[in-house]
Amino acid sequence: MLATRTLGRGGLRVTGIGLGCMGMSEFYDPAAADDAESVRVIHRYLDAGGNFLDTADMYGVGRNEELVGRAVAGRRDAVVIATKFGNVRGPAGEFLGVRGDPAYVKACCDASLRRLGVDHIDLYYQHRVDPAVPIEDTVGAMAELVRAGKVRHLGLSEAAPATIRRAAKVHPIAALQTEYSLWSREVEAEILPTVRELGIGFVAYSPLGRGFLTGQFKQFKDLPADDYRRNSPRFQGENFQKNLDLVTKVEELAAAKGCTPGQLALAWVLAKGDDIVPIPGTKRAKYLDENLGAAGVQLTADDLARIEAVFPSGAAAGSRYHPLGLKTIDRSE
Repeated sequence: MLATRTLGRGGLRVTGIGLGCMGMSEFYDPAAADDAESVRVIHRYLDAGGNFLDTADMYGVGRNEELVGRAVAGRRDAVVIATKFGNVRGPAGEFLGVRGDPAYVKACCDASLRRLGVDHIDLYYQHRVDPAVPIEDTVGAMAELVRAGKVRHLGLSEAAPATIRRAAKVHPIAALQTEYSLWSREVEAEILPTVRELGIGFVAYSPLGRGFLTGQFKQFKDLPADDYRRNSPRFQGENFQKNLDLVTKVEELAAAKGCTPGQLALAWVLAKGDDIVPIPGTKRAKYLDENLGAAGVQLTADDLARIEAVFPSGAAAGSRYHPLGLKTIDRSE
């Protein structure tokens, strides 16, 4: 049975390794999407003792929530469902910006409930902060959803420290979800200290560096033709080789530890604090099993020091998003 961790002060208990469902419907090798297989992967995760599923209304333009809804049918009481709103997409999948106005918040929640086929959402995140709407207004609308029984706990994603503080004054925030891995450690400077001060849990997305830290990509052409990562700066040009050199060192450490590089990378995130829950995503059973195996990898202080020596903060080459993606991240002070 997987150990559980608590997110926030409201008692939200989740398994220490969640399951990110985004790639089942879009972005990562979309041509290989197989809903039936994805449902089997979700069931395998639940059967292994996992309970924390992460989705969003923008993933597959609603299709991912529908997929998760089908997978949890009949098992709702054993699952903690997290979903998100805020990234607006058109019917053809085009990105139309970010919204956080109260009317939009409430409409999105109702739409997510319908797609998921549930009567409440366990953890509801604002996916990206809307710079045109005061965070107090957005979180105020989210708090109304809690009072209405449609949502149990609130979360934010990619929010700056000042925004988090303002939000927490309106309603308790259970979790902040932001990218965190060996090659994305920006949160260590201000974000993690802020959420810990406020008693907010931290959910780490892309804890495997969008798959790069697993060692499965040895050259750019290993990425499927329609894969989102082909547009990611860290996978392009000379950045690819520089980052591959770092992963090679991770592979050597993992071999000495008797685990895979992906398991070492996940174990590193888990070791950064009991208030941190990584949500690696996969749509294949073999990778799910590998990820869950990271829970059994115990890193000593010496192990962590060796990892730090070969992969220090800031070592990754390239920014974590392309310029348009970076514009959606809240950087307010």
